[in-house]
Amino acid sequence: MSEQAEMIPAGIAMVKVLEAWGVDHLYGIPGGSFNSTMDALLAEKDNIQYIQVRHEEVGAMAAAADAKLTGKIGVAFGSAGPGGTHLLNGLYDAREDHVPVLALIGQFGTSGMNMDTFQEMNENPIYADVSVYNVTAVTARSLPHLIDEAIRRAYAQHGVAVVQIPVDLPWQDIPAESWYASANSYQQPLLPQPDPDKVKQIATLLEQAERPVIYFGIGTRGAGQTLKDISNKFKIPLISTYPAKAIVPDDFPLYLGSTLRVAQKPGTEALANADTVLFVGSNFPFAEVANSFKNTKHFMQIDIDPAKLGKRHKADVALLADAKVALAALLDVLPERAETGWYKANAQNVVNWRAYLNKLETKTEGDLQLYQVYNQINRVKTDDAIFSLDVGDVNQTSNRHLHLTDTNRHFTSNLFATMGVGIPGAIAARLNDADKQVWSLSGDGGAAMVMQDLTQVQYKLPVINVVFSNNQFGFIKDEQEDTNKGYIGVEFNDIDFSKVAEAVGMQGFRVTKISELADVFDKAVALGKTEPVLIDARISGDRPIPTEALQLDPTTNTPEQIAAFKARFEAEDLQPLRDFLVANDVEVGDANVENGGF
Repeated sequence: MSEQAEMIPAGIAMVKVLEAWGVDHLYGIPGGSFNSTMDALLAEKDNIQYIQVRHEEVGAMAAAADAKLTGKIGVAFGSAGPGGTHLLNGLYDAREDHVPVLALIGQFGTSGMNMDTFQEMNENPIYADVSVYNVTAVTARSLPHLIDEAIRRAYAQHGVAVVQIPVDLPWQDIPAESWYASANSYQQPLLPQPDPDKVKQIATLLEQAERPVIYFGIGTRGAGQTLKDISNKFKIPLISTYPAKAIVPDDFPLYLGSTLRVAQKPGTEALANADTVLFVGSNFPFAEVANSFKNTKHFMQIDIDPAKLGKRHKADVALLADAKVALAALLDVLPERAETGWYKANAQNVVNWRAYLNKLETKTEGDLQLYQVYNQINRVKTDDAIFSLDVGDVNQTSNRHLHLTDTNRHFTSNLFATMGVGIPGAIAARLNDADKQVWSLSGDGGAAMVMQDLTQVQYKLPVINVVFSNNQFGFIKDEQEDTNKGYIGVEFNDIDFSKVAEAVGMQGFRVTKISELADVFDKAVALGKTEPVLIDARISGDRPIPTEALQLDPTTNTPEQIAAFKARFEAEDLQPLRDFLVANDVEVGDANVENGGF
Protein backbone atom coordinates (compact mmCIF):
# COMPACT_ATOMS: atom_id res chain seq x y z
CA MET A 1 0.00 0.00 0.00
CA SER A 2 1.42 3.39 -1.00
CA GLU A 3 1.77 6.12 1.56
CA GLN A 4 -0.95 8.77 1.51
CA ALA A 5 0.15 11.89 -0.40
CA GLU A 6 0.99 14.94 1.71
CA MET A 7 -1.75 17.57 1.45
CA ILE A 8 -1.92 21.35 1.91
CA PRO A 9 -4.88 23.76 2.00
CA ALA A 10 -5.16 25.47 -1.39
CA GLY A 11 -5.31 28.86 0.31
CA ILE A 12 -1.99 28.34 2.03
CA ALA A 13 -0.44 27.19 -1.26
CA MET A 14 -1.83 30.32 -2.87
CA VAL A 15 -0.27 32.57 -0.21
CA LYS A 16 3.04 30.75 -0.53
CA VAL A 17 3.02 31.62 -4.23
CA LEU A 18 2.71 35.30 -3.25
CA GLU A 19 5.65 34.89 -0.89
CA ALA A 20 7.75 33.22 -3.58
CA TRP A 21 7.25 36.31 -5.74
CA GLY A 22 8.56 38.53 -2.94
CA VAL A 23 5.21 39.85 -1.68
CA ASP A 24 5.67 40.70 2.00
CA HIS A 25 2.46 42.65 2.65
CA LEU A 26 -1.00 43.13 1.20
CA TYR A 27 -4.04 45.29 1.91
CA GLY A 28 -7.75 44.66 2.37
CA ILE A 29 -10.82 44.22 4.56
CA PRO A 30 -12.13 40.75 5.48
CA GLY A 31 -15.58 39.59 4.45
CA GLY A 32 -17.53 36.37 4.54
CA SER A 33 -16.58 35.52 0.98
CA PHE A 34 -12.88 36.05 1.71
CA ASN A 35 -12.53 34.40 5.12
CA SER A 36 -10.94 31.26 3.73
CA THR A 37 -8.08 33.36 2.38
CA MET A 38 -7.89 35.19 5.72
CA ASP A 39 -7.37 31.77 7.31
CA ALA A 40 -4.40 31.24 5.00
CA LEU A 41 -3.01 34.67 5.82
CA LEU A 42 -3.32 33.84 9.52
CA ALA A 43 -1.38 30.63 8.99
CA GLU A 44 1.35 32.51 7.08
CA LYS A 45 1.41 35.65 9.26
CA ASP A 46 5.12 35.22 10.01
CA ASN A 47 5.94 35.40 6.30
CA ILE A 48 3.49 37.96 4.92
CA GLN A 49 1.92 40.96 6.66
CA TYR A 50 -1.75 41.72 6.34
CA ILE A 51 -2.45 45.48 6.48
CA GLN A 52 -5.98 46.34 7.52
CA VAL A 53 -7.36 49.39 5.73
CA ARG A 54 -10.67 51.11 6.46
CA HIS A 55 -11.73 51.30 2.81
CA GLU A 56 -10.79 48.89 0.05
CA GLU A 57 -10.11 51.78 -2.32
CA VAL A 58 -7.27 52.83 -0.02
CA GLY A 59 -5.85 49.30 -0.15
CA ALA A 60 -5.81 49.33 -3.94
CA MET A 61 -4.24 52.80 -4.01
CA ALA A 62 -1.56 51.67 -1.57
CA ALA A 63 -0.89 48.55 -3.65
CA ALA A 64 -0.43 50.74 -6.73
CA ALA A 65 1.94 52.94 -4.73
CA ASP A 66 3.93 49.85 -3.75
CA ALA A 67 4.46 49.10 -7.42
CA LYS A 68 5.32 52.69 -8.34
CA LEU A 69 7.91 52.96 -5.61
CA THR A 70 9.58 49.56 -5.84
CA GLY A 71 8.70 48.03 -9.20
CA LYS A 72 7.45 44.99 -7.27
CA ILE A 73 3.85 43.85 -7.57
CA GLY A 74 1.36 45.37 -5.14
CA VAL A 75 -1.49 43.23 -3.79
CA ALA A 76 -4.93 44.21 -2.52
CA PHE A 77 -8.14 42.30 -1.92
CA GLY A 78 -11.85 42.80 -1.44
CA SER A 79 -14.75 40.52 -0.62
CA ALA A 80 -17.55 39.68 -3.05
CA GLY A 81 -19.73 42.49 -4.34
CA PRO A 82 -19.05 45.88 -2.75
CA GLY A 83 -15.69 44.92 -1.24
CA GLY A 84 -14.34 44.08 -4.66
CA THR A 85 -15.91 46.96 -6.53
CA HIS A 86 -14.46 49.40 -4.00
CA LEU A 87 -11.02 48.42 -5.34
CA LEU A 88 -11.66 49.75 -8.82
CA ASN A 89 -10.44 53.31 -8.34
CA GLY A 90 -7.02 52.15 -7.17
CA LEU A 91 -6.89 49.45 -9.85
CA TYR A 92 -7.52 52.01 -12.59
CA ASP A 93 -4.76 54.16 -11.13
CA ALA A 94 -2.41 51.19 -11.51
CA ARG A 95 -3.64 50.47 -15.03
CA GLU A 96 -3.15 54.03 -16.23
CA ASP A 97 0.35 54.26 -14.73
CA HIS A 98 1.28 50.82 -16.09
CA VAL A 99 2.38 49.23 -12.82
CA PRO A 100 1.86 45.60 -11.72
CA VAL A 101 -0.94 45.03 -9.20
CA LEU A 102 -2.77 41.86 -8.20
CA ALA A 103 -6.38 42.08 -7.01
CA LEU A 104 -7.87 39.12 -5.16
CA ILE A 105 -11.67 39.19 -5.19
CA GLY A 106 -13.92 37.12 -2.96
CA GLN A 107 -16.80 35.18 -4.45
CA PHE A 108 -19.68 33.12 -3.08
CA GLY A 109 -18.87 29.42 -2.79
CA THR A 110 -19.12 27.27 -5.90
CA SER A 111 -22.33 25.65 -4.70
CA GLY A 112 -24.12 29.02 -4.78
CA MET A 113 -22.55 30.67 -7.78
CA ASN A 114 -24.93 31.69 -10.56
CA MET A 115 -27.85 31.24 -8.15
CA ASP A 116 -28.43 34.95 -7.37
CA THR A 117 -27.25 34.36 -3.83
CA PHE A 118 -26.18 37.01 -1.31
CA GLN A 119 -23.50 39.31 -2.77
CA GLU A 120 -23.03 36.85 -5.64
CA MET A 121 -22.58 38.42 -9.04
CA ASN A 122 -20.84 37.82 -12.34
CA GLU A 123 -17.58 39.54 -11.43
CA ASN A 124 -15.53 38.92 -14.56
CA PRO A 125 -17.14 41.67 -16.68
CA ILE A 126 -16.60 44.21 -13.89
CA TYR A 127 -12.83 43.80 -14.05
CA ALA A 128 -12.48 43.11 -17.78
CA ASP A 129 -11.58 46.67 -18.71
CA VAL A 130 -9.13 47.36 -15.90
CA SER A 131 -7.11 44.17 -16.17
CA VAL A 132 -4.58 42.37 -18.35
CA TYR A 133 -5.61 39.05 -16.75
CA ASN A 134 -9.03 38.31 -15.28
CA VAL A 135 -10.18 34.82 -14.24
CA THR A 136 -12.38 32.99 -11.74
CA ALA A 137 -10.93 29.95 -10.01
CA VAL A 138 -13.14 26.88 -10.41
CA THR A 139 -11.06 24.22 -8.61
CA ALA A 140 -8.93 24.30 -5.50
CA ARG A 141 -6.04 22.60 -7.28
CA SER A 142 -5.86 25.35 -9.92
CA LEU A 143 -5.88 28.22 -7.40
CA PRO A 144 -2.11 28.55 -6.75
CA HIS A 145 -1.44 28.14 -10.47
CA LEU A 146 -3.84 30.99 -11.30
CA ILE A 147 -2.17 33.28 -8.77
CA ASP A 148 1.23 32.46 -10.25
CA GLU A 149 -0.06 33.11 -13.76
CA ALA A 150 -1.69 36.37 -12.66
CA ILE A 151 1.51 37.74 -11.16
CA ARG A 152 3.55 36.75 -14.20
CA ARG A 153 1.06 38.47 -16.53
CA ALA A 154 0.93 41.61 -14.38
CA TYR A 155 4.70 41.94 -14.57
CA ALA A 156 4.99 41.08 -18.24
CA GLN A 157 2.18 43.42 -19.34
CA HIS A 158 2.72 46.15 -16.73
CA GLY A 159 -0.86 46.07 -15.52
CA VAL A 160 -3.54 44.73 -13.23
CA ALA A 161 -4.31 41.04 -12.79
CA VAL A 162 -7.55 39.93 -11.11
CA VAL A 163 -8.43 36.53 -9.66
CA GLN A 164 -11.89 35.83 -8.25
CA ILE A 165 -11.82 33.19 -5.52
CA PRO A 166 -14.97 31.24 -4.50
CA VAL A 167 -14.79 31.05 -0.73
CA ASP A 168 -14.90 27.26 -0.47
CA LEU A 169 -11.79 26.64 -2.59
CA PRO A 170 -8.97 27.92 -0.29
CA TRP A 171 -10.17 25.65 2.52
CA GLN A 172 -9.92 22.53 0.37
CA ASP A 173 -6.81 20.35 0.56
CA ILE A 174 -4.69 19.74 -2.53
CA PRO A 175 -1.58 17.59 -3.00
CA ALA A 176 1.44 19.44 -1.63
CA GLU A 177 3.40 18.59 -4.78
CA SER A 178 0.70 19.85 -7.16
CA TRP A 179 1.73 23.50 -7.16
CA TYR A 180 4.82 25.64 -7.68
CA ALA A 181 5.77 29.28 -8.24
CA SER A 182 7.56 30.42 -11.38
CA ALA A 183 9.11 33.47 -9.71
CA ASN A 184 12.67 32.22 -10.12
CA SER A 185 12.13 31.86 -13.88
CA TYR A 186 10.72 35.28 -14.66
CA GLN A 187 12.98 37.65 -16.60
CA GLN A 188 12.55 41.09 -18.09
CA PRO A 189 13.14 41.18 -21.85
CA LEU A 190 16.41 42.76 -22.94
CA LEU A 191 16.36 45.48 -25.58
CA PRO A 192 19.04 45.67 -28.24
CA GLN A 193 21.71 48.36 -28.04
CA PRO A 194 20.58 51.69 -29.52
CA ASP A 195 20.95 51.85 -33.29
CA PRO A 196 24.08 54.02 -33.73
CA ASP A 197 22.84 55.44 -37.03
CA LYS A 198 19.65 56.69 -35.38
CA VAL A 199 21.62 58.12 -32.48
CA LYS A 200 23.72 60.08 -35.00
CA GLN A 201 20.57 61.24 -36.80
CA ILE A 202 19.20 62.59 -33.52
CA ALA A 203 22.51 64.34 -32.82
CA THR A 204 22.54 65.89 -36.30
CA LEU A 205 19.04 67.31 -35.97
CA LEU A 206 19.90 68.74 -32.56
CA GLU A 207 23.05 70.36 -33.97
CA GLN A 208 21.06 71.93 -36.81
CA ALA A 209 18.36 73.28 -34.48
CA GLU A 210 18.20 76.90 -33.39
CA ARG A 211 15.89 76.34 -30.42
CA PRO A 212 16.20 72.69 -29.26
CA VAL A 213 14.92 71.16 -26.01
CA ILE A 214 14.95 67.72 -24.43
CA TYR A 215 11.52 66.73 -23.09
CA PHE A 216 11.95 63.75 -20.74
CA GLY A 217 9.54 61.56 -18.78
CA ILE A 218 9.71 58.92 -16.06
CA GLY A 219 11.26 56.49 -18.52
CA THR A 220 14.53 58.35 -17.90
CA ARG A 221 14.63 57.47 -14.20
CA GLY A 222 18.24 56.65 -13.41
CA ALA A 223 19.50 58.85 -16.26
CA GLY A 224 19.44 62.18 -14.43
CA GLN A 225 23.21 62.64 -14.44
CA THR A 226 23.37 61.87 -18.16
CA LEU A 227 20.66 64.44 -18.88
CA LYS A 228 22.63 67.03 -16.92
CA ASP A 229 25.81 66.10 -18.76
CA ILE A 230 24.09 66.49 -22.14
CA SER A 231 22.66 69.85 -21.11
CA ASN A 232 26.03 71.11 -19.88
CA LYS A 233 27.96 69.79 -22.88
CA PHE A 234 25.55 70.74 -25.66
CA LYS A 235 23.96 73.73 -23.90
CA ILE A 236 20.40 72.48 -24.33
CA PRO A 237 17.46 73.21 -21.97
CA LEU A 238 15.67 70.33 -20.21
CA ILE A 239 11.89 70.06 -19.86
CA SER A 240 10.16 67.20 -18.07
CA THR A 241 6.71 65.82 -17.56
CA TYR A 242 5.40 66.48 -14.07
CA PRO A 243 5.86 62.85 -12.88
CA ALA A 244 9.53 63.06 -13.93
CA LYS A 245 10.24 65.85 -11.44
CA ALA A 246 13.35 65.06 -9.32
CA ILE A 247 15.06 62.94 -11.99
CA VAL A 248 17.07 66.13 -12.50
CA PRO A 249 17.40 68.25 -9.33
CA ASP A 250 15.07 71.22 -9.20
CA ASP A 251 18.01 73.62 -8.79
CA PHE A 252 19.74 72.57 -12.03
CA PRO A 253 20.19 75.84 -13.96
CA LEU A 254 18.67 74.63 -17.24
CA TYR A 255 15.87 72.50 -15.83
CA LEU A 256 12.74 74.34 -16.96
CA GLY A 257 10.12 72.17 -15.26
CA SER A 258 7.03 70.81 -16.98
CA THR A 259 4.47 72.38 -19.30
CA LEU A 260 0.82 73.51 -19.46
CA ARG A 261 -1.14 73.71 -16.20
CA VAL A 262 0.55 71.41 -13.70
CA ALA A 263 3.68 73.18 -14.77
CA GLN A 264 6.34 75.77 -14.39
CA LYS A 265 6.49 78.92 -16.47
CA PRO A 266 9.89 78.34 -18.15
CA GLY A 267 8.93 74.91 -19.45
CA THR A 268 5.61 76.06 -20.85
CA GLU A 269 7.16 79.04 -22.62
CA ALA A 270 10.17 77.14 -23.96
CA LEU A 271 8.12 74.34 -25.51
CA ALA A 272 5.92 76.89 -27.28
CA ASN A 273 9.05 78.43 -28.83
CA ALA A 274 11.16 75.32 -29.46
CA ASP A 275 11.81 74.28 -33.05
CA THR A 276 13.28 70.85 -32.24
CA VAL A 277 12.21 68.42 -29.50
CA LEU A 278 13.91 65.25 -28.31
CA PHE A 279 11.10 63.35 -26.55
CA VAL A 280 12.56 60.70 -24.22
CA GLY A 281 10.81 58.11 -22.04
CA SER A 282 7.59 60.09 -22.02
CA ASN A 283 3.89 59.66 -22.75
CA PHE A 284 2.74 63.27 -22.46
CA PRO A 285 -1.07 62.84 -22.37
CA PHE A 286 -1.95 66.42 -23.33
CA ALA A 287 0.19 66.56 -26.46
CA GLU A 288 -2.58 66.28 -29.04
CA VAL A 289 -5.42 68.04 -27.23
CA ALA A 290 -3.19 70.98 -26.37
CA ASN A 291 -1.43 70.95 -29.74
CA SER A 292 1.79 71.15 -27.74
CA PHE A 293 4.16 70.51 -30.64
CA LYS A 294 2.48 72.75 -33.21
CA ASN A 295 5.60 74.93 -33.54
CA THR A 296 8.01 71.99 -33.60
CA LYS A 297 9.85 71.50 -36.91
CA HIS A 298 11.75 68.37 -35.92
CA PHE A 299 10.61 65.75 -33.40
CA MET A 300 12.74 62.80 -32.29
CA GLN A 301 11.68 60.12 -29.85
CA ILE A 302 13.37 57.51 -27.68
CA ASP A 303 11.21 54.96 -25.87
CA ILE A 304 11.42 51.45 -24.48
CA ASP A 305 7.87 50.66 -25.65
CA PRO A 306 7.32 50.32 -29.41
CA ALA A 307 3.64 51.23 -28.91
CA LYS A 308 4.70 54.71 -27.74
CA LEU A 309 6.87 55.57 -30.75
CA GLY A 310 5.06 58.14 -32.86
CA LYS A 311 2.04 58.10 -30.56
CA ARG A 312 2.02 61.78 -29.58
CA HIS A 313 3.61 63.36 -32.68
CA LYS A 314 5.04 62.35 -36.02
CA ALA A 315 8.70 61.50 -35.43
CA ASP A 316 11.58 62.36 -37.75
CA VAL A 317 13.64 59.74 -35.87
CA ALA A 318 12.18 57.05 -33.59
CA LEU A 319 14.59 54.98 -31.52
CA LEU A 320 13.50 51.85 -29.64
CA ALA A 321 15.88 51.69 -26.70
CA ASP A 322 16.28 52.03 -22.97
CA ALA A 323 16.46 55.77 -22.32
CA LYS A 324 19.46 55.58 -20.01
CA VAL A 325 21.53 53.63 -22.54
CA ALA A 326 20.39 55.74 -25.49
CA LEU A 327 21.12 59.04 -23.75
CA ALA A 328 24.61 57.82 -22.84
CA ALA A 329 25.20 56.99 -26.52
CA LEU A 330 23.91 60.43 -27.52
CA LEU A 331 26.20 62.12 -25.01
CA ASP A 332 29.19 60.45 -26.68
CA VAL A 333 28.39 61.80 -30.15
CA LEU A 334 27.13 65.30 -29.33
CA PRO A 335 29.81 67.98 -29.65
CA GLU A 336 30.84 70.42 -26.96
CA ARG A 337 28.98 73.63 -27.75
CA ALA A 338 29.18 77.23 -26.61
CA GLU A 339 26.22 78.94 -25.01
CA THR A 340 23.69 80.11 -27.57
CA GLY A 341 21.22 82.96 -27.30
CA TRP A 342 18.45 80.37 -26.86
CA TYR A 343 20.34 78.76 -23.99
CA LYS A 344 21.03 82.09 -22.30
CA ALA A 345 17.43 83.29 -22.67
CA ASN A 346 16.05 80.16 -21.03
CA ALA A 347 18.63 80.30 -18.25
CA GLN A 348 17.64 83.91 -17.51
CA ASN A 349 13.96 82.96 -17.61
CA VAL A 350 14.60 80.26 -15.00
CA VAL A 351 16.39 82.72 -12.71
CA ASN A 352 13.52 85.20 -13.00
CA TRP A 353 10.91 82.49 -12.32
CA ARG A 354 12.72 81.05 -9.33
CA ALA A 355 13.11 84.51 -7.82
CA TYR A 356 9.34 84.88 -8.08
CA LEU A 357 8.74 81.53 -6.36
CA ASN A 358 11.23 82.39 -3.64
CA LYS A 359 9.52 85.72 -2.98
CA LEU A 360 6.22 83.94 -2.38
CA GLU A 361 7.75 81.20 -0.25
CA THR A 362 9.70 83.53 2.04
CA LYS A 363 6.96 86.06 2.81
CA THR A 364 6.72 86.83 6.52
CA GLU A 365 3.63 89.03 6.53
CA GLY A 366 0.05 88.74 5.32
CA ASP A 367 -2.32 85.81 5.20
CA LEU A 368 -0.90 82.31 5.37
CA GLN A 369 -0.56 80.96 1.84
CA LEU A 370 0.46 77.53 0.71
CA TYR A 371 3.80 78.94 -0.51
CA GLN A 372 5.10 79.58 3.00
CA VAL A 373 4.08 76.06 4.04
CA TYR A 374 6.27 74.65 1.28
CA ASN A 375 9.10 76.84 2.50
CA GLN A 376 8.98 75.00 5.82
CA ILE A 377 8.71 71.60 4.16
CA ASN A 378 11.82 72.41 2.12
CA ARG A 379 13.62 73.54 5.27
CA VAL A 380 13.06 70.34 7.25
CA LYS A 381 12.86 67.61 4.61
CA THR A 382 15.75 65.20 4.24
CA ASP A 383 17.64 64.73 0.98
CA ASP A 384 16.17 61.25 0.54
CA ALA A 385 12.64 62.02 1.76
CA ILE A 386 9.72 60.41 -0.07
CA PHE A 387 6.62 62.44 -0.91
CA SER A 388 3.20 60.91 -1.60
CA LEU A 389 1.14 63.59 -3.31
CA ASP A 390 -2.62 63.76 -3.61
CA VAL A 391 -4.33 65.15 -6.72
CA GLY A 392 -5.42 68.73 -7.33
CA ASP A 393 -3.70 72.04 -6.62
CA VAL A 394 -1.20 70.06 -4.54
CA ASN A 395 0.25 68.64 -7.77
CA GLN A 396 0.62 72.04 -9.38
CA THR A 397 2.08 73.69 -6.29
CA SER A 398 4.37 70.79 -5.35
CA ASN A 399 5.71 70.87 -8.88
CA ARG A 400 6.72 74.50 -8.39
CA HIS A 401 7.43 74.90 -4.69
CA LEU A 402 8.66 71.50 -3.48
CA HIS A 403 12.43 71.68 -4.00
CA LEU A 404 13.64 68.15 -4.66
CA THR A 405 17.06 66.65 -5.22
CA ASP A 406 17.70 63.64 -7.44
CA THR A 407 17.77 61.48 -4.30
CA ASN A 408 14.22 62.44 -3.32
CA ARG A 409 11.21 60.49 -4.59
CA HIS A 410 7.73 61.78 -5.23
CA PHE A 411 4.72 60.05 -6.74
CA THR A 412 1.02 60.56 -7.31
CA SER A 413 -1.78 59.29 -9.53
CA ASN A 414 -0.19 60.42 -12.77
CA LEU A 415 -2.62 59.66 -15.57
CA PHE A 416 -5.82 58.58 -13.82
CA ALA A 417 -5.40 61.50 -11.42
CA THR A 418 -7.69 60.20 -8.72
CA MET A 419 -8.08 62.24 -5.58
CA GLY A 420 -7.35 60.57 -2.26
CA VAL A 421 -4.01 58.91 -3.10
CA GLY A 422 -1.83 60.97 -0.77
CA ILE A 423 -2.46 59.16 2.53
CA PRO A 424 -2.56 55.61 1.04
CA GLY A 425 0.67 56.26 -0.83
CA ALA A 426 2.42 57.34 2.35
CA ILE A 427 1.38 54.09 4.05
CA ALA A 428 2.98 52.15 1.20
CA ALA A 429 6.10 54.33 1.23
CA ARG A 430 6.65 53.78 4.93
CA LEU A 431 6.14 50.00 4.63
CA ASN A 432 8.73 49.83 1.84
CA ASP A 433 11.28 52.30 3.27
CA ALA A 434 11.39 52.05 7.03
CA ASP A 435 14.40 54.36 7.42
CA LYS A 436 13.44 57.30 5.21
CA GLN A 437 11.41 60.39 6.02
CA VAL A 438 7.93 59.99 4.48
CA TRP A 439 5.43 62.76 3.76
CA SER A 440 1.87 62.84 2.49
CA LEU A 441 0.73 66.15 1.00
CA SER A 442 -3.00 66.59 0.36
CA GLY A 443 -5.59 69.26 -0.17
CA ASP A 444 -8.57 69.21 2.15
CA GLY A 445 -10.73 67.80 -0.67
CA GLY A 446 -8.52 64.76 -1.24
CA ALA A 447 -7.82 64.23 2.45
CA ALA A 448 -11.54 64.20 3.27
CA MET A 449 -12.02 61.26 0.89
CA VAL A 450 -9.65 58.97 2.79
CA MET A 451 -9.26 60.48 6.26
CA GLN A 452 -10.64 57.29 7.78
CA ASP A 453 -7.36 55.67 6.76
CA LEU A 454 -5.13 57.73 8.97
CA THR A 455 -4.52 54.26 10.32
CA GLN A 456 -0.80 54.83 10.21
CA VAL A 457 -1.29 54.88 13.99
CA GLN A 458 -2.48 51.25 14.03
CA TYR A 459 0.77 50.06 12.45
CA LYS A 460 3.01 52.65 14.12
CA LEU A 461 4.13 54.08 10.75
CA PRO A 462 6.03 57.38 11.10
CA VAL A 463 4.58 59.67 8.43
CA ILE A 464 4.35 63.47 8.34
CA ASN A 465 0.93 64.28 6.88
CA VAL A 466 0.29 67.83 5.65
CA VAL A 467 -3.21 68.94 4.67
CA PHE A 468 -3.64 72.26 2.84
CA SER A 469 -7.08 73.44 3.97
CA ASN A 470 -8.97 76.24 2.22
CA ASN A 471 -12.50 74.80 2.06
CA GLN A 472 -12.53 74.30 -1.69
CA PHE A 473 -11.65 72.02 -4.57
CA GLY A 474 -9.17 74.63 -5.71
CA PHE A 475 -8.04 73.04 -8.96
CA ILE A 476 -11.62 72.63 -10.19
CA LYS A 477 -12.63 76.05 -8.93
CA ASP A 478 -9.90 77.56 -11.06
CA GLU A 479 -11.14 75.60 -14.07
CA GLN A 480 -14.65 76.91 -13.49
CA GLU A 481 -13.26 80.45 -13.37
CA ASP A 482 -11.85 79.90 -16.86
CA THR A 483 -14.69 77.95 -18.47
CA ASN A 484 -17.95 78.43 -16.54
CA LYS A 485 -20.40 81.21 -15.82
CA GLY A 486 -19.96 80.88 -12.08
CA TYR A 487 -18.90 78.56 -9.26
CA ILE A 488 -20.91 75.53 -8.19
CA GLY A 489 -19.96 72.48 -6.14
CA VAL A 490 -16.41 73.60 -5.44
CA GLU A 491 -16.68 74.99 -1.92
CA PHE A 492 -17.44 73.17 1.34
CA ASN A 493 -17.47 73.54 5.11
CA ASP A 494 -14.31 73.47 7.19
CA ILE A 495 -12.92 70.24 8.65
CA ASP A 496 -10.32 70.57 11.38
CA PHE A 497 -8.00 67.76 10.36
CA SER A 498 -5.85 68.22 13.45
CA LYS A 499 -8.85 67.05 15.49
CA VAL A 500 -9.46 64.19 13.06
CA ALA A 501 -5.86 63.15 13.68
CA GLU A 502 -6.33 63.33 17.42
CA ALA A 503 -9.50 61.27 17.13
CA VAL A 504 -7.54 58.37 15.62
CA GLY A 505 -4.70 58.68 18.13
CA MET A 506 -2.29 60.82 16.11
CA GLN A 507 -0.71 64.09 17.21
CA GLY A 508 -2.30 66.90 15.19
CA PHE A 509 -1.46 70.57 14.70
CA ARG A 510 -3.47 73.34 13.06
CA VAL A 511 -1.56 76.37 11.85
CA THR A 512 -3.21 79.60 10.69
CA LYS A 513 -0.38 82.16 10.64
CA ILE A 514 2.98 82.42 8.90
CA SER A 515 4.60 83.11 12.27
CA GLU A 516 3.40 79.72 13.62
CA LEU A 517 4.91 77.61 10.87
CA ALA A 518 8.51 77.10 12.00
CA ASP A 519 7.65 75.96 15.51
CA VAL A 520 4.92 73.58 14.32
CA PHE A 521 7.12 72.01 11.65
CA ASP A 522 10.00 71.55 14.08
CA LYS A 523 7.70 69.73 16.49
CA ALA A 524 6.12 67.65 13.73
CA VAL A 525 9.45 66.54 12.27
CA ALA A 526 10.72 65.52 15.71
CA LEU A 527 7.58 63.49 16.34
CA GLY A 528 7.61 62.13 12.79
CA LYS A 529 10.81 60.21 13.43
CA THR A 530 8.99 57.68 15.58
CA GLU A 531 5.23 58.17 15.04
CA PRO A 532 2.73 59.58 12.54
CA VAL A 533 1.79 63.24 12.84
CA LEU A 534 -0.51 65.63 10.95
CA ILE A 535 -0.31 69.35 10.19
CA ASP A 536 -3.50 71.08 9.07
CA ALA A 537 -2.37 74.29 7.34
CA ARG A 538 -5.27 76.73 7.12
CA ILE A 539 -4.27 78.59 3.96
CA SER A 540 -5.82 81.32 1.85
CA GLY A 541 -7.88 80.54 -1.23
CA ASP A 542 -5.51 82.35 -3.59
CA ARG A 543 -5.22 80.87 -7.06
CA PRO A 544 -1.68 79.83 -8.05
CA ILE A 545 -0.42 81.63 -11.14
CA PRO A 546 -1.76 79.95 -14.33
CA THR A 547 1.35 79.27 -16.40
CA GLU A 548 -0.83 78.06 -19.27
CA ALA A 549 -2.58 81.45 -19.47
CA LEU A 550 0.09 84.05 -18.70
CA GLN A 551 -0.73 87.70 -19.29
CA LEU A 552 2.75 89.21 -19.29
CA ASP A 553 3.58 89.81 -22.94
CA PRO A 554 2.79 93.36 -24.20
CA THR A 555 2.53 92.05 -27.78
CA THR A 556 -0.51 89.96 -26.84
CA ASN A 557 -1.91 91.70 -23.74
CA THR A 558 -2.91 95.27 -22.96
CA PRO A 559 -1.11 97.25 -20.24
CA GLU A 560 -4.27 97.02 -18.15
CA GLN A 561 -4.39 93.24 -18.47
CA ILE A 562 -0.73 92.90 -17.55
CA ALA A 563 -1.07 95.18 -14.54
CA ALA A 564 -4.13 93.32 -13.24
CA PHE A 565 -2.47 89.93 -13.78
CA LYS A 566 0.71 90.94 -11.98
CA ALA A 567 -1.22 92.45 -9.09
CA ARG A 568 -3.38 89.38 -8.60
CA PHE A 569 -0.49 86.91 -8.64
CA GLU A 570 2.11 89.09 -6.89
CA ALA A 571 4.18 88.91 -10.07
CA GLU A 572 5.45 92.48 -10.41
CA ASP A 573 8.96 91.37 -11.40
CA LEU A 574 7.99 88.40 -13.56
CA GLN A 575 8.97 88.74 -17.23
CA PRO A 576 7.88 86.80 -20.31
CA LEU A 577 10.40 84.60 -22.14
CA ARG A 578 10.05 86.98 -25.08
CA ASP A 579 12.01 89.64 -23.17
CA PHE A 580 14.97 87.33 -22.71
CA LEU A 581 14.84 86.07 -26.29
CA VAL A 582 14.95 89.61 -27.63
CA ALA A 583 17.78 90.55 -25.27
CA ASN A 584 19.82 87.61 -26.58
CA ASP A 585 19.11 88.27 -30.28
CA VAL A 586 16.94 85.19 -30.71
CA GLU A 587 14.26 85.44 -33.37
CA VAL A 588 10.83 85.52 -31.74
CA GLY A 589 7.90 83.93 -33.51
CA ASP A 590 4.18 83.96 -32.85
CA ALA A 591 4.39 81.21 -30.21
CA ASN A 592 1.49 80.74 -27.86
CA VAL A 593 0.15 78.01 -25.58
CA GLU A 594 -3.08 76.05 -25.83
CA ASN A 595 -4.43 74.59 -22.61
CA GLY A 596 -6.25 71.57 -24.02
CA GLY A 597 -7.83 69.00 -21.74
CA PHE A 598 -11.32 69.75 -20.46
